[in-house]
Amino acid sequence: MNQRRSRRPAPRPPEGTPAPAELARMARSGLAAAARVARWADRALGPGRDSATDDGKATLSDATAERAARDLGLTAAQVRADWDTARLAGLVEVHGDTARPGWRLRAWDRDDSAVLRGWVALFDAWSLAHPEPADHEPAAVAEVVSAMPQALSFLQLSAGPVPVEQLLDLLEQRVTELRTARCEIPYGPQPEPQAEPEPTDAPLAPLLDWALRALASVGALTYGDGQATLTPLGNWAVWVKLEQICVAAQSPAGNIEQAAEDMLRGCAQLRPNAARAEYRAWLAARPVGSAVTELLGAARGEDALLLVLAYEALRVVGAPAEPDVRGVLDEPTLRPYALLWLAEHDGADPEDAHEVLTRAEATWLWVDTAAAVADHGEAPLLVRHLESAVQPTVPMLLDEVRAVGHPRTVQVLVALAAAHPDPALAKAVRRAAFQVHTGGS
Repeated sequence: MNQRRSRRPAPRPPEGTPAPAELARMARSGLAAAARVARWADRALGPGRDSATDDGKATLSDATAERAARDLGLTAAQVRADWDTARLAGLVEVHGDTARPGWRLRAWDRDDSAVLRGWVALFDAWSLAHPEPADHEPAAVAEVVSAMPQALSFLQLSAGPVPVEQLLDLLEQRVTELRTARCEIPYGPQPEPQAEPEPTDAPLAPLLDWALRALASVGALTYGDGQATLTPLGNWAVWVKLEQICVAAQSPAGNIEQAAEDMLRGCAQLRPNAARAEYRAWLAARPVGSAVTELLGAARGEDALLLVLAYEALRVVGAPAEPDVRGVLDEPTLRPYALLWLAEHDGADPEDAHEVLTRAEATWLWVDTAAAVADHGEAPLLVRHLESAVQPTVPMLLDEVRAVGHPRTVQVLVALAAAHPDPALAKAVRRAAFQVHTGGS
């Protein structure tokens, strides 16, 4: 597919936005405490040394928190808060009960772009950085999280302090729009209307207060005296995301408003760099948590190509996607992709990441990829795909393909037999497809 090069000039940030080096200095300053705890963890924790956690969920164990507090001259509560910030910013990563430094920590003092990406990762995860109110329905919290990008855009366009009352009006309007968009009109006979129930919607003011405090805690805005103002970092980050949305709107695919499955289909024919730009813009337009959930939902569908592309999009998400990706390791269809994603996230070279897979997992992945090629590619691509199998011979490949029990095995083998120019090999593949189909050996 030919793509036109965009003639849109490189956008310039709003007048008064600090230079990238100054923004990175601000980010380093705001994340200094988190970087300090991450460096302590790099020295004190890891394989062969003390464990970081005791629940397998990246919660710092009491003993480790107390030890860090003694070493760093902090309270255990401060250590835990800085630890959580370091995790959200990708400065430290926890796998099981082992902590290791994130790649951003290695580049922290020399790479401004790594620092800014770390801060943006924290900004994207603002709703996790500050405990949400315990006495509110999760649905109401989710609505406020979904509505806050519009409030942040308003703050950015206002270029100054905005009264909280004005933000509350905007939030209420946006939440009403979200609820209206979800409303479904049922078909068929309806029961007699009942007496109008009392409104049960909780007021949004406490949730707006929580959201503003959470955004202030990550350094995106200042909040006090009944008003909120974006910080230079927050102003820059919102501008970047708005620009991504604008680029997506002008892109060949224009997937910004599509559901994840349709977005991925729209990106299927794009070159890798163009597809990644689409993923970034699509992600910028929605909360990271719901975006990851939607991508994993698309990956669970029947289209193997969407599964592959969904994990490509999750690579663009980065650290905030790790808990959800780790959470699907028990799903056979997603496990090989999740293992590769986690290996690359841990710093493994993409060329070597396949080493984390068992032979059966690698074979399952081979069938999955072959199914995507068979559905969306050309016959020569499927023939060349044979070379990527871990098995040294075609008979061994066929034996192991039959053993893993992939649901698309028959279709893949039939397509491969039809595409392969070697009559003898094609016959062997057809025989294997027939045996799988009939349950024979």
